[in-house]
Amino acid sequence: MITGASSGIGFDAAQTLARQGHVIYAAARRTSLMEPLKDLGVHVIRMDVTDETSMIQGVETVIQTEGKIDVLVNNAGYGYFGAIENVPMEEARRQVEVNVFGLARLTQLVLPYMRKQGSGRIVNTSSIAGKMVFYMGGWYNVTKYSIEAFSDALRMEMKPFGIDVVMIEPGAIKTDWGPIAAKHLKESSAGTVYEETGSQWANSIDWFYKTNMLSKPSVVAKAISRAVNSRRPKARYSCGRFSKIGQIAHAIMPARWWDAMMRKGGKIKVKSQ
Repeated sequence: MITGASSGIGFDAAQTLARQGHVIYAAARRTSLMEPLKDLGVHVIRMDVTDETSMIQGVETVIQTEGKIDVLVNNAGYGYFGAIENVPMEEARRQVEVNVFGLARLTQLVLPYMRKQGSGRIVNTSSIAGKMVFYMGGWYNVTKYSIEAFSDALRMEMKPFGIDVVMIEPGAIKTDWGPIAAKHLKESSAGTVYEETGSQWANSIDWFYKTNMLSKPSVVAKAISRAVNSRRPKARYSCGRFSKIGQIAHAIMPARWWDAMMRKGGKIKVKSQ
């Protein structure tokens, strides 16, 4: 089962694994976007990871049809950029609900079946954003850091039951995520003391996502494939542009240097209130 399979990484992962002969259940809210996957024999399920009922129904569909779930790929994700002060709490909660609690609850739903089988694999799509903080991406970073901690804890707990837990840590990937994050950044910064800097960074994100400096979603799909097919998968798979080098830079740079690098390109000009 793969969540967030209507576009980008999830869609490519469903294609890749289906072509390898795996039985795939692709889950997302917008099932119409997954119609092309049916040509590969992929089963399409409507699922909203903020809706308990739809998650229960999705798991039951797979169990009733296949009798088991071998792999769960938690890929559904959502991002809303903006200064900590500006992002509405409902948006902050939504990010946590989708990226963390949705992932956690779906994992809870499949684990009893995997424990009964004595085998299984949970593959969680994290990000380099779970290793380093981006300027004005604080709330999104909170969710990705949470996935890292959740996955590490779960991996230790599941070891006695023969269940593997793997994290996928993509770098810069050419999907719709970037332009959407930029749009949210402009929205949340408008009319505030962060407007000028937020607009500059949103424009930079838009520009960056139009260049050839990003990796294709297929790069991440290949990493997911390795995580699924390996007899002894690694705990983490870094993939895509800037993933490994970004983590290394963050690990060795003093915090002040990192902060300065993240803020480079625009300074906040505080307006009188």
